[in-house]
Amino acid sequence: MTIAPHPPATLPDAALDAETLTLVRLAATIATCGEPAIRAALAGAATTLETRWVEEVILQSYLFAGFPRALNAAREWRRISGHSAPAEDEGADYSRIAEWEQRGESTCATVYGVFYDGLRRNIRALHPALDAWMIVEGYGKVLGRPGLDLRRRELCVVAICAAARQDRQLHSHLHGALNAGATPAEVRGALAAVDDLVGPDDSQRYRHLLGRVLGK
Repeated sequence: MTIAPHPPATLPDAALDAETLTLVRLAATIATCGEPAIRAALAGAATTLETRWVEEVILQSYLFAGFPRALNAAREWRRISGHSAPAEDEGADYSRIAEWEQRGESTCATVYGVFYDGLRRNIRALHPALDAWMIVEGYGKVLGRPGLDLRRRELCVVAICAAARQDRQLHSHLHGALNAGATPAEVRGALAAVDDLVGPDDSQRYRHLLGRVLGK
C-alpha cells in the first residue's frame, strides 16, 4: 500500500489544523503502509510536529497495529529525528498498575460514554483477560498518557480503523472521538485524511456511518 508523499495541508469540509492532519495521516500510515511510506511520513512529521506527539502516536500504534509496526516506526523515528529515547518513562514503571487501572477506567468511560457499562460486560464475556488488558494496558497505560490529548488520540484511532477497515472499532471510535471533544467536522476530516488509503467505496461507506452516528 502506498501513501501520497505530500498530503494536502487542508481538506474540504474539514476543521483539522495542519498539525492534526499530519498526525492522523502518520498514525494511519504506521498502521497500514509499507516501510518507505512510513519513513516518508516520519520525515515530514519531524519538521512539523512536536516530538512528543510523534512518539505518543508511535507508542499507541502497538495497540492497533501490533509490536512489529510499532518497533519499526520507533526505529525509523530515532534515525530520522536524531532524538534519543528518554532515560525513563512512566510506561516502564509497573508499580503504577493501580494508577493505570484507575486512569484507564476514566479514559474508557470518556470514550464510550453511555455505552461504557455495556462494553465492559461484552468484553468480559469474550475473556476477562481482554477486559483487564483493555482497561489497564489500552486505556490506562497507553491512551491515558499525558503526552497527547485524548481528542487527537481518538482522531488518530478513527483514521487507523478506517485505513485498516476495522468497521466495528471504527463505529465505536467515531463515537469516541466525539465524546473526547472532537467536532463532527474534525471527525469528517480524520476520515477524509485517509481517503487515498481507503478507496472511494469504503470512504463513502464510512461517511455514511458517521452520518448515522451523528443521527443524520
